[in-house]
Amino acid sequence: QVRLVESGGGLVQTGGSLRLSCAASGRTINTKTMGWFRRAPGKEREFVARIDQSGSSANYVDSVQGRFTVSRDNAKNTVYLQMNSLTPEDTAVYYCATERTYWSLSYTDWRQYDNWGPGTQVTVSS
Repeated sequence: QVRLVESGGGLVQTGGSLRLSCAASGRTINTKTMGWFRRAPGKEREFVARIDQSGSSANYVDSVQGRFTVSRDNAKNTVYLQMNSLTPEDTAVYYCATERTYWSLSYTDWRQYDNWGPGTQVTVSS
């Protein structure tokens, strides 16, 4: 069983940056596609980004394309989400998870993921 723990969230002003980490323990995630999701107050869980096992391919939701970058360090069993040019609309709890089926076509569907971490709060002030 893989255990994921997110960190790096916090309070930042509009235009600022944060780097989230998702550290895995228990088992390696090196063979897994890893996803980032977020849930804003009163909203549904939303796909943010995912990265393949090698780190060579990634997908992003349109609203973060060009501002967020997902990466991974398989030696550290950790995935990252670099978030730049943050806006109040990015305020949410951010979660990482492992994709059930490798590089699925349904990658924006949260039900395609498991081993969810507890999340880390990101708050962007205006």
